[in-house]
Amino acid sequence: MFGNGWGRRKAGWLAVVTQGRQLTLAHVIRGPGVRPEICLLESFLIEKSELEALQRLRSARDLKSYACTTLMPPDEYDIAQIDTPKVPREERKAALRWALKANVDYPLESACLDVIDIPLDAAGSQPSVFAVTAAEARVRTRAALFDAARIPLLAIDIAELAQRNVAALLEEKNRGLMFMRLDEAGGLLTLTFRGELIAARRIDVSALDLADADAERCAQRMERLVLELQRSLDNFDRQYSSISISRLVIAVSPPVDGLAAALKESINLPVREMDLSSVMDFSAIPELRDTRHQARNVLAIGAALRTTGDNVEVA
Repeated sequence: MFGNGWGRRKAGWLAVVTQGRQLTLAHVIRGPGVRPEICLLESFLIEKSELEALQRLRSARDLKSYACTTLMPPDEYDIAQIDTPKVPREERKAALRWALKANVDYPLESACLDVIDIPLDAAGSQPSVFAVTAAEARVRTRAALFDAARIPLLAIDIAELAQRNVAALLEEKNRGLMFMRLDEAGGLLTLTFRGELIAARRIDVSALDLADADAERCAQRMERLVLELQRSLDNFDRQYSSISISRLVIAVSPPVDGLAAALKESINLPVREMDLSSVMDFSAIPELRDTRHQARNVLAIGAALRTTGDNVEVA
């Protein structure tokens, strides 16, 4: 997404992702014809500030030797699916700024704007794109944090693309995949097809909501989650009828006992808990054989799965 200009060093990408009061590092190397290899996955407590933690890790984990990426916090950017403007490609961003003006509370004239194309064979009769916007000050603040720590930040990404990177590994050939991630803050539902992001919806239900000790509250939230999934499935079917969805994969942290079984009874799709053991090389991180560890770190892993081709010019 939003790029920087540092030079590349070690192969692959190192994702530096803030998760609550922790910083997680994930280093992934991708090569042709082999499974992506996770070479490093560690989490560290943010004791004083994020800057202090980054400075400490720069030396302790030699972060200056990596090509680094990070994620924008979900409340610091906006993503909208919108019809592709009928203008020449070089005028597209200007047209999108105008179309999105009423949707955000910051000036779009100076905002960072990036565009994610939705493949024509999935978009139906009207081509559409994802427009990702963020206030310039927020992007600069995020980048300045790494500059102050003297860490080479090459890109700032978003959760939707990190989740897409993981989902793409789990797709069946020529079948779409629904992927739902729930964590302590909320959830994200994505639809991918042939490795591309087709649709994304944020979910206002967290893993903690579904583990509530109050049985009535827990049941109400579960009902809300099922309703959101059913509506999303119906909407996907209407918009992308040419895509056959193979299954719903879920990654939930902290874990919620019985969630997969409960969802199987409520939606018209096979439901599977995420397990990356058959599509990634964990030999350097054996604890990743535990799917709970995978789910806890899915965003950091997904961010580190980015490819150089993910870079998009920012205007």
